[in-house]
Amino acid sequence: MGIIEKSFGRTDDEKEVYLYELTNKNGSVMKVTNFGAILVSLLVPDKDKNLKDVVLGYDSVTEYLHNPCYFGSTIGRSGNRIAGGRFEINGTEYQIPQNENGNNLHSGPDGYEKKIWEVKALDDEKSSITFYHFSPDMEQGYPGNFSVTVTYELTDENELRIHYEGSCDKDTVANLTNHSYFNLGGHESGYAMGQLLQIHARKYNPVIDAASIPTGEVADVAGTPMDFTELKPMKQEIDADFDQLTYTGGYDHNYVLDWEPGIVKEAAKAYCRETGIWMTVYTDLPGIQFYAGNGIDNVVGKEGLIYPRRSAFCLETQYYPNAVNTPAFPSPVLKAGETYSTTTVYKFTVE
Repeated sequence: MGIIEKSFGRTDDEKEVYLYELTNKNGSVMKVTNFGAILVSLLVPDKDKNLKDVVLGYDSVTEYLHNPCYFGSTIGRSGNRIAGGRFEINGTEYQIPQNENGNNLHSGPDGYEKKIWEVKALDDEKSSITFYHFSPDMEQGYPGNFSVTVTYELTDENELRIHYEGSCDKDTVANLTNHSYFNLGGHESGYAMGQLLQIHARKYNPVIDAASIPTGEVADVAGTPMDFTELKPMKQEIDADFDQLTYTGGYDHNYVLDWEPGIVKEAAKAYCRETGIWMTVYTDLPGIQFYAGNGIDNVVGKEGLIYPRRSAFCLETQYYPNAVNTPAFPSPVLKAGETYSTTTVYKFTVE
């Protein structure tokens, strides 16, 4: 048990950034930084009781200043894509940056992963840390003064619990997520698509084309390579001749979870045979983005290691992409004065 604070380097404008190391009673370790409220490392035991760092990342804040893959990032105000970077709330149209194919991705280019967050609370007993960010009216182009916290907790059951909470003085979009890349063989182990995945979703959101904006429909996964209702290797059909996979260069789609949102339930699970590590994902949100790391391009990561293509995967809990412009989708609009509150859990066990 214990929390260690150490310098993680300085930003371009010479602001010092810190790394926080939290250890639970089992000896598992979580490392997070107040720059971007980013998850830097997560060390959990494998079947031989050796600690494995199961997330990709960097060794200092210098690399995170750029971080094109969004390793470990807290994404906000709104994760995923918004078509044309445009949306309307209460009859007013808002334009946010078009930072990917004419659309907005992850609220960039000046997203929450580029902000220095205030450390609001440290709890040694619970191995938890709470970061706070005040997002002023029209930051990134979003309406309203939005106050938000992100709490990371490493429980003694080897659960990484991430809780988001916030409120705004105007109706706004609120759709935060965590963009960690997981490799259950360890971040150093290379290609991860041999690992197994199951997603509790019989439907998904097809995209129009390579720009990855959903068509607006909710389609069946049955009979397609998108079907992960049963545990199977991620690589099994990743390169299939199927338009959805051709558009996105592999899996990068939102899965529509099989239950009504609002209660934290099991959404997905992944397994690595070599290490015996299971990761089970729980959320109270309606969707989960499975991204197969198609865009990782020999990135130099922690310990100077080269991360090749598809060397990790993301399971990002969320409202559906472009939901703010799609009335049929669950709405990501947070009403003024109401509380945004959502929890995601990544639980690690061995077999």
